[in-house]
Amino acid sequence: MVRKNFDERLHRPERLHRSGRLRLGGSRIVTADEEIDALIARHQDWRGARLSDLRALILDTEPGIEETWKWMGSPVWELGGILCVGNIFTNKVKLVFMDGAALDDPHTLFNAELEGNKRRGIDFFETDVPDTSSLQTLIRAAIEHNRARTAAKR
Repeated sequence: MVRKNFDERLHRPERLHRSGRLRLGGSRIVTADEEIDALIARHQDWRGARLSDLRALILDTEPGIEETWKWMGSPVWELGGILCVGNIFTNKVKLVFMDGAALDDPHTLFNAELEGNKRRGIDFFETDVPDTSSLQTLIRAAIEHNRARTAAKR
């Protein structure tokens, strides 16, 4: 019998619990926090540190922001809807704002996925120093956008 490693097991849909959280064995359900911790731990270089810093910044922006784990491998931060998704790539860490095209970006943080009419992204490279104040302003704008959209549906 060939034993599958952790990453291979993540991509098996039958391992999902009905709550959407991953079941790795027995009745143990892995939480989004644990998944994100594991993702950061697997990247023991600047990328893991950068995602960890961005995670802390996002969660500190406003009480009530929730972390989720979607699409079998992406940390997602939500408040009234998806705010942003984080991903680690070979040479960058990316934050994608799902409704970024609808947000004001006075500090021109968006530098990726500029051609669409929905999403906007921010690519962080190793030597980049994130403008934390401007990033939190952008996150707050995404929160307000989600709240306005929710209010309009009522």
